[in-house]
Amino acid sequence: MTSTTPPSFEKLVKNFEFVRTLDTNPQIKTVTLLGTIFAKNAIITLEKLHFNENQTHNAAELVTDFDEVTANDVYFWSNASMNSIVGKSDLKTGDKIKINLVYPATEIHIRKYDEQKFHMIKETPEMYKSHVVPYIKEYQNAGRLNWVYNILFHGHEADRIVHNEPDQFILLPDMKWSGHDMDSLYLLAIVYRKDIASVRDLNSSHKEWLISLQNTIKRVVPEKYPQIEDASQLRIFIHYQPSYYHFHVHVVNIKHPGLRDGISVGKALLLDDVIDNLDFLGPEGYAKKNITYVLGENHPLWEKFNQ
Repeated sequence: MTSTTPPSFEKLVKNFEFVRTLDTNPQIKTVTLLGTIFAKNAIITLEKLHFNENQTHNAAELVTDFDEVTANDVYFWSNASMNSIVGKSDLKTGDKIKINLVYPATEIHIRKYDEQKFHMIKETPEMYKSHVVPYIKEYQNAGRLNWVYNILFHGHEADRIVHNEPDQFILLPDMKWSGHDMDSLYLLAIVYRKDIASVRDLNSSHKEWLISLQNTIKRVVPEKYPQIEDASQLRIFIHYQPSYYHFHVHVVNIKHPGLRDGISVGKALLLDDVIDNLDFLGPEGYAKKNITYVLGENHPLWEKFNQ
C-alpha cells in the first residue's frame, strides 16, 4: 500500500487558476477570488496587512516567502508577499498580505463569499423551529464542524492556542488576524460543550456560565497581550446567524479598523447584552424571542424562508 504526500500550501496556491472575482472590499483591503486547483473549486482571499514604520523604511523586507502555514480541514492561511501569488489583484508586487485558502471549496463556501443582496429578517420563534432547526441539523451532519472538533479534541492548531480553560473553552487567534497588528487583534473563544449551537439555545440556566466565560476572557487577553491595557479595550460579542453552529465568542480590539458586517447591527450581539437579556426572557431564553438580523440571498436559509 502506498501513501501520497498532500501538496504543500505553496504548491496549492501556485496551481490556482483564476475563474472570477467573488468580492472586493476597499475598506479592509481584501479581494476574494474563485478559481480551481487541480480541477476542484478553491477560494482565495487576499488581505493587505498593516505596515509599521520600520517595514516602510526597508522595502526589501517586504519580499518574503510564505510564513508558517496553518491548516485545518479545508482551511489554510499564511502571510506572504505578492510575488508569491498567482492571480490578478490591484495590490502591488511585494506588498505584504495575509492569504486564506479554502480547498476543496464546496458550493456552500462559494455562495458565502460571492456578492449578493442582503435583507433584514425578523425571525420569530416559529420560523426558528420550522426552518432554522432543521437547517442546523443538516449543517452539523454535513461535517462542517470538523475543523472545530479538530481544535477542541484532536490537537490541531495547538501551537496557536492562547489559553485553554479545561472543560470550558479554547481561546486562539481567528484565521482573519495576521497575528502582528494589535489594532486588528481578533481572537475566538470556542467552547467545549456541544449542546449550544447558537444564541437561540441560551436561557437563564446559562447566565453564570457565560459570566464566567467572559470574565476569564477579560482577564486572560490583557495578560497575553500587554498592548491591551485592560478589558474595556475589547469588544466581546457573538453572531446570529453564526458562520458555524457550535457556540463561540468573538474577541476583538475595539480599535479594529474593519470587520465588514461582523460588528454591525443585525449581526453582532454584545455578550454583555445577551447575559443581561437572560434575566428577562424566562426559562426558554432566546428560543422564544424575535430576532432581527441581516441575511444574504445566497444563504440557504433565505431559500427556506421564501419557499
